[in-house]
Amino acid sequence: MLLVAAWGMEWQPDEQGLQQVLQLLKDSQSPDTATQRAVQEKLEQLNQFPDFNNYLIFVLTSLKSEDEPTRSLSGLILKNNVKAHYQNFPPNVADFIKRECLNNIGDPSPLIRATIGILITTIASKGELQTWPELLPQLCNLLNSDDYNTCEGSFGALQKICEDSSELLDSDALNRPLNIMIPKFLQFFKHCSPKIRSHAIACVNQFIIGRAQALMDNIDTFIESLFALAGDEDSEVRKNVCRALVMLLEVRIDRLIPHMHSIIQYMLQRTQDPDENVALEACEFWLTLAEQPICKEALSGHLVQLIPILVNGMKYSEIDIILLKGDVEEDEAVPDSEQDIKPRFHKSRTVTLQHEGGEDEEGEDIDEDEDDDDDTLSDWNLRKCSAAALDVLANVFREELLPHLLPLLKGLLFHPDWVIKESGILVLGAIAEGCMQGMVPYLPELIPHLIQCLCDKKALVRSIACWTLSRYAHWVVSQPPDAHLKPLMTELLKRILDGNKRVQEAACSAFATLEEEACTELVPYLSFILDTLVFAFGKYQHKNLLILYDAIGTLADSVGHHLNQPEYIEKLMPPLIAKWNELKDEDKDLFPLLECLSSVATALQSGFLPYCEPVYQRCVTLVQKTLAQAMMYSQQPDQYEAPDKDFMIVALDLLSGLAEGLGGHVDTLVARSNIMTLLFQCMQDTMPEVRQSSFALLGDLTKACFPHVKPCIAEFMPILGTNLNPEFISVCNNATWAIGEICMQMGVEMQPYIAMVLNQLVEIINRPNTPKTLLENTAISIGRLGYVCPQEVAPLLPQFIRPWCTSLRNIRDNEEKDSAFRGICMMIGVNPGGVVQDFIFFCDAVASWVNPKDDLRDMFCKILHGFKEQVGEENWQQFSEQFPPLLKERLAACYGV
Repeated sequence: MLLVAAWGMEWQPDEQGLQQVLQLLKDSQSPDTATQRAVQEKLEQLNQFPDFNNYLIFVLTSLKSEDEPTRSLSGLILKNNVKAHYQNFPPNVADFIKRECLNNIGDPSPLIRATIGILITTIASKGELQTWPELLPQLCNLLNSDDYNTCEGSFGALQKICEDSSELLDSDALNRPLNIMIPKFLQFFKHCSPKIRSHAIACVNQFIIGRAQALMDNIDTFIESLFALAGDEDSEVRKNVCRALVMLLEVRIDRLIPHMHSIIQYMLQRTQDPDENVALEACEFWLTLAEQPICKEALSGHLVQLIPILVNGMKYSEIDIILLKGDVEEDEAVPDSEQDIKPRFHKSRTVTLQHEGGEDEEGEDIDEDEDDDDDTLSDWNLRKCSAAALDVLANVFREELLPHLLPLLKGLLFHPDWVIKESGILVLGAIAEGCMQGMVPYLPELIPHLIQCLCDKKALVRSIACWTLSRYAHWVVSQPPDAHLKPLMTELLKRILDGNKRVQEAACSAFATLEEEACTELVPYLSFILDTLVFAFGKYQHKNLLILYDAIGTLADSVGHHLNQPEYIEKLMPPLIAKWNELKDEDKDLFPLLECLSSVATALQSGFLPYCEPVYQRCVTLVQKTLAQAMMYSQQPDQYEAPDKDFMIVALDLLSGLAEGLGGHVDTLVARSNIMTLLFQCMQDTMPEVRQSSFALLGDLTKACFPHVKPCIAEFMPILGTNLNPEFISVCNNATWAIGEICMQMGVEMQPYIAMVLNQLVEIINRPNTPKTLLENTAISIGRLGYVCPQEVAPLLPQFIRPWCTSLRNIRDNEEKDSAFRGICMMIGVNPGGVVQDFIFFCDAVASWVNPKDDLRDMFCKILHGFKEQVGEENWQQFSEQFPPLLKERLAACYGV
């Protein structure tokens, strides 16, 4: 087909060409995939003809005989062409399209106006705001038109341009059009049409967060105009007013403070607006206010009104219940639709150290998702927003919230209507973090009630009870196990086998949280727990299986080597291996399964031996396949797809788990594979997460089977040196840790490589704001370098001794700490002058040891007494006066100084 048309004075379509275009538009509305494919091919052909785009704009703006959906579709195809090929449009075609858009912005049909608006902003955002200088002045002029359609169409287009190009509009590039536009928009806040008022506010709202100068110059007029619209009868206008006030709270709270009392009163009203969209925008106000320093002072007097409103907003709406199939109790046999399954992200391995006081506080992943229980409605709604607001306010007001809440809670939690009872359980969960202290006296009574709610006949009540109980897991575990832990665990395990998929999911997530809190407290019940989790394997649909893997992995992390019992292994491993064999190498479900197996292998240690060979082989294959695909892609990007590197990352992490769990037993597997060659490539990958996981594996292989690593050290060390870049925290952390492990194996032979890494490590330990984990690993590695090569490292002592001591004083006694302190002692032996300035820090670090080995204690003793003799009794007295009393006591008791 050829599109020919007369360009004479004005372009006119050719009748035959027009019919072909119309046929194409009809076909593209067909649901049939074959037809769709033909349409795509036809489109590609037609795009070879420059004036095909003229036909599309002609159908959109001029062919009034066609139905609106077809005309709009013509405009949307044109929009896609503009997005893809606008730079190749001949100038006369581009001009024709622009002219037609502006001439028809007032089309009587709202759909056509909106389509033209989308087309205009697409052309504008292709860098055309600069080369289409008449666009903004013309649209602004058209706002003055007496014709409603023209005014509304122009405003619609302006709103889209403001949304897409707000930064450009506020720059010198266009000679600051906002200086004219913003005052103009503000005039329309008083327009008689609610649609126009709404556009005007929406346009100005685009410039609040960026603090556009033209808006800042008119800020008081803007705020007054918003107040004038407070009682507007149109819900879209009210929504935009609320949105504006929420943003102003972040950006110009100074202008709102004088009116704060009346704004709060207004927002209390709007949070109860009959239109849920308005109520949702207003509810954001409380979330934003909670982050402002003035929150407590501004809200204290209003809690008595606000709390009941938020609590009321936490009920499921009727539409939620319909969407959530709240009346369907049993759905476990219904397969999941694939779009229900959210993509998962694998968290690569990061090596951390054990701290004093038990748990490693850095390991706490705060769950940002406030209200996990209804993530199928993952769009933000009033219930979620109210719950999130109550949660943040509980963190601001703590116990002061309870007098306003407790009287309400009693009525909710025992209410006969399940929807109200359910909201009460959500309230209890939302305040768990902020009000924990104040809630403790009520928990002995409340927890049994919540456990009872786990058996409620309504699935939505059972699922929210799972979530709320998980928020109090820490307290449950702190009580004698028979009091609450045992009944809670028993009921949660039953819920894991619930007939309702949402309840299964909530129970599995809650159980994983309980596992993290309870750790080895669960050991007596392992048999019972495993029976349940394994039974769930045969029962679960796709989405919940992925959560089940997580619960099993967390269990392994929590009980560790206690899992290594033949009866447990016989229960757990067959279903895991069956899944493992079922999944293809390309299946993304491998991610959670590999993560789970990695935890299991680390926990089972030698118990994993019978399963390790096929697992090891497959991991190596996954790494090899991914590297090969990456290589092909980099050479011929048009021929090959980029690989999903997550396959390789997860496989490397599982190999780390195997090396850590099996230790020396991994030797034969490594010997029979090319893993070291693959590792050499992975360590140089462009993606930081790949490097991060390769350095973790390098460290684990160094500990497990160094003879296989040693021949590669000369090649590996320079790569480790270049990765000591704290810009990539986790990569840097794992590289640092691997260097320390290599040190311990190499001994004196480390000497040629010290220069490649030492200066970077000293620089990192002195950097401000470096995360604790990285500081600790850096200190350990510096100490270990000094342990094997004291002559080389000791001269730098004064540059790192102070941060070195402060970063290791909180680490528990362990092998890593032991080797690092031996290194420091040996370096002090070589360069005693290097610590004189900071000796008090060294004393403090020594005192952090609970039970050092005898020979290490002797080294400490020798250094402390040597220093005391060196300075003399009188100076020592003066020096030790500066010690905190506890430090004085410890040094006297342990080392007699």
